[in-house]
Amino acid sequence: MRQSPLSPAPGWWSDLHLSTSFLTRLPLPDPGVVEAGGLALAMRCFPLVGLGLGLIAGLVAALGLGLGLPPLPSALLAVLAMVLLTGALHEDGLADLADGMGARGDRDKRLEVMRDSRTGAFGVLALLFSVGLRASALAALPGGWRMAGALIAAAALSRAMIPAAMQVMAAVRPQGLGASAGTPDASTAATAAGLGLGVAMLGLGLGGALAAAVAALLGSLAIVVLARRTLGGYTGDVLGAVQQAAEIAILLAAAMVWS
Repeated sequence: MRQSPLSPAPGWWSDLHLSTSFLTRLPLPDPGVVEAGGLALAMRCFPLVGLGLGLIAGLVAALGLGLGLPPLPSALLAVLAMVLLTGALHEDGLADLADGMGARGDRDKRLEVMRDSRTGAFGVLALLFSVGLRASALAALPGGWRMAGALIAAAALSRAMIPAAMQVMAAVRPQGLGASAGTPDASTAATAAGLGLGVAMLGLGLGGALAAAVAALLGSLAIVVLARRTLGGYTGDVLGAVQQAAEIAILLAAAMVWS
């Protein structure tokens, strides 16, 4: 059973605290002792963490525009805010996966490259495209509040894709971060998906949320198919790449709908 100094009993509050502590660098109280697999139960709150992250990043974008900055610098500052808040957790996973996919050799060689803390050319290129596509999509949106809405929707819905991806893949390394988090059950994944879609509707409206959901599924599916064929399942890096692919796809969909 998870033990938290904020709440001795498991529930939404303790799950939100644990999820926020895991996904961000915010200075929160220590969640306490978390047994192996305990994080899986808290993944229903991943979209709520994304909601908060997207709100902060959206306010940064709106503030930049309000101060007279052009759309692209404002969008880049919003992406920077998100990276700083999360400690580049998901970007690191994307870069590691890209380096692994770019390595020559079999599955074991790719996993070895992904474990290397150094970032190679493929990882750098993946990060450049991730930041560039997100910022350019945001800059195409008409106005700061549209940017904020898209950021909120993308941050929440993309994080809802993480437990969903874990439903259709097995962990590659039993001792890895992805496996130690545990596997969320179908109810947890469905709750996260519902919350993510609900937040997307708040940020993008019904039509925009439906487009975002399709985009998120396609982006996530691309990483899932790639990981299953080349690695045989997921690692923590794969899950980070799932989030990044979904976020990029959602922001591109928002740009298509609103621009």
